[in-house]
Formats: sequence, structure tokens, C-alpha cells
Amino acid sequence: MSEITAKPETLLGLLHSLLVTVATVFCFTCVILLAAGAPPLDAFFHIFKGALGSWVKFAHVVQAWIPLTLCACGLLYTFRIGLWNIGIEGQMIMGAVFATAVLRMGLHGGHPGWVLAASFVAGIIGGGIWAVIAGFLKTRSGVNEIFAGLGLNFVAQGIILWLIFGPWKRPGVASMSGTETLPAELWLGTLPHLRLTPTGVAFAVAAVVVSAVMLRYTRIGLNLRAIGSNRNAAFLFGLKPDHHLLLAMLFAGGFAGLAGNMQVTGVYHRLIPAISSNYGYLALLVVMLANYNVWLAPAVAFFFACLNVGSIQLPMMLQLDSSLSGVIQGALVLATLALHGWRKRRSLRAPQRKPDG
Repeated sequence: MSEITAKPETLLGLLHSLLVTVATVFCFTCVILLAAGAPPLDAFFHIFKGALGSWVKFAHVVQAWIPLTLCACGLLYTFRIGLWNIGIEGQMIMGAVFATAVLRMGLHGGHPGWVLAASFVAGIIGGGIWAVIAGFLKTRSGVNEIFAGLGLNFVAQGIILWLIFGPWKRPGVASMSGTETLPAELWLGTLPHLRLTPTGVAFAVAAVVVSAVMLRYTRIGLNLRAIGSNRNAAFLFGLKPDHHLLLAMLFAGGFAGLAGNMQVTGVYHRLIPAISSNYGYLALLVVMLANYNVWLAPAVAFFFACLNVGSIQLPMMLQLDSSLSGVIQGALVLATLALHGWRKRRSLRAPQRKPDG
């Protein structure tokens, strides 16, 4: 899972892979649309228009881009050390739960600014704790991180439903619409006439920059790469794989928890059952499609956010199911993985050039 470097040959190969992937997905999606009796070009046009046709729609795209990018940045740490952090979804949920708990305590007094700041910290702690639990199950009990993460996702979803229908239920009624709406002073500020918070954008951009520096230029990043490349060799060189595994999970959970906080304070202003909007699972696809590259991940996340928002137009304009965006996303990942596999197999089969003389 090595990161793409800035060498001209690598960038040329990346561009070639990207063009082949896009062409493959375009053809595959056209076949699906034709089978459904819909004109492909019209469908693509309405997705584009639904995502970027106005400033309001663009704001919705960026609103989805923020948690996607935060979760993707967190996943880069765990992928770097060789872990499949499927539990990123539950970590985002628990970040939202911890943040909501602090915000609800702030209703009984306290400066709104300090309460919001405390909710950011609580979200990071909540996601980090949930990730470290999966890490301990991996290092102490030998439980595969995929199974541990999936199990903790279900537990997190159960906790959020218990809170909404139990201790935090709305006055007089428990509803799937979530908890009672927080007062406006505990909302993140938004741009005029747009439901877009500059604070969320700033956090997402900062997460990308911090992750790029951490993974490429710090000892932690180098150690994560070394352990991910060869765990046994790294241990012989004095590194502690289990320690760094927990550290990587902590970083991933912290970013996911911050994303959960953003959903509460900047989007829904309350806790709802679907607070994560499946952004954790989608972030896994984002990172794989970006080839685990920290600078490509935000661009891929923006593309996926456009698909999510723009596909809403399909039922209204062409009587198509909006789940077509999921078909495109899945096709993108499958095409990318297939292309990477083909290129690797081709490179292994290529005859080694003998040195002159």
C-alpha cells in the first residue's frame, strides 16, 4: 500500500490508470442505463446538474465531502499499517454520541463557544475509544479487525437507538427523527443562504495537510509504513507493531469521531439514527480508489459526494432509482482494483532486462 510519489513516470502511469478506469466505468454504466431503458447522456447530465447546478447544490456536495474526507484521512493511517478498519462507521457514530452528550450538558449553562469546543474534543475521544477497543481485540485476543469492527458497528448503532428511544428521547414522544433539536447557539455557523459551515471545511483541509505531513515526514508515519510492509522485520529493528497498531487506530477513530461531531453540530443539529449516513463505509471506497494517496483522497471524496447529491435528480427527471450512484461507485472501485491487479500481474510477467556486458 505504498503512496504514489511525485515522479513523472508514476504520475503518467496514474493518469493512464485513471483514464482506463473512467472509460471502463463509463461503458459499464452505459450498459446498465440502456438495460433500464434510460438515455445514458441524459442521466450523466442530470447527475452533474444536480450536484453542481447551483451554489446551494454545490454547498450540499461540500457538506457531504467534509465527513468523507475526515474519515478517509483516518483510514490512511490504518491502511498504512495494513489494517482494514471496517469499524470506521461505528467510530463516527460514537463520536456523534459523545459530542451530543457534551452539547446536552451544555444546555444547563456554559458559554456556547466553549461547549462547542468541548464537543469537538469529545467527538475525537469517542471515536478514538471505539477504535482502540477494536485494536485491543486485535492485539490482545487475536480477533481480526474486520470482524471486530463490524461487531462494534452494530453495537454503536444499538447504543444510538437506545439513547434516542430512551434517555434522550424527545419530550413526550420517542421518534426515529432523533433527539430534540439543539438550540441555535450550539450550531456551527454557516455561510449566508447556504447550509455550509466554514469550520467543517477548515477541519477537513487541516486533516488532509496534517495527515500528509504525519504519514510522509514524521517518525510515526515511517514506522507505520515499515510495519505495514514487513511486520516481522520491523519488530527485529526495535519497533513495536502492537503499539503502533493501536496508535493508527486512535488516529483513525479520532478523525471519524470528528466527522460524527460535524454531522451533529453542522448538519442535523441533533442525534438521529442515521447520523453517519454510511460515510464511513463510503470512505473505504474513497481511499482504495485514491490508491491510498493522501492528496488524491479529497478529490475522490468530492467526486463521490457529487454522485451522492446529484443522483437525487434521477428519480425526478428520468424516473430512475437514485441508487444508480451506488452502481457507479462500486463499478469505480472494481474497475480500479481490476486494473491494479492487471498491471501488477503484467509487471511480474515482464522479462527482466539483463545488464549490459
